[in-house]
Amino acid sequence: MRAVVQRVSSARVDTDGWSAAIDKGLLVLVGVERGDGPDDVEYIARKIRETRLFDDPGQPDKSFELSVLDIGGQVLVVSQFTLAADCRKGRRPAFDAAAPPEFARPLYESVVLALKHAGLDVATGKFQAMMQVSLVNDGPVTLLLDSRRQF
Repeated sequence: MRAVVQRVSSARVDTDGWSAAIDKGLLVLVGVERGDGPDDVEYIARKIRETRLFDDPGQPDKSFELSVLDIGGQVLVVSQFTLAADCRKGRRPAFDAAAPPEFARPLYESVVLALKHAGLDVATGKFQAMMQVSLVNDGPVTLLLDSRRQF
């Protein structure tokens, strides 16, 4: 499972008359790969909620002291199968590593539930929909996560 985690001042997702938005927190794009399971969900959810990406106003000389959980931030989670793309050959990405929707949806939803169960305010995109995502990246701060630790 892969995720792109962005520290944001705000983020929004829109699709077909439906939208979701957050203020200060994290925009997380999640891509589920073939072979992913509960351990991958736990790894990604733990990294999202515990990684220290926010500054502590009480310690202005230090950066990256607090997690999204520590600051009471929000999380917008958007499914993105294209994170499983292989672009090493040719000019067209190959998506063979992406999990099929019937397998990916429950794992994506498990990530969302794990974050909610941790006490986070979580908004989501619409699974398998074409969406417009907008954000104000704060920093910018962007991290790549891979539950298989390939990078």
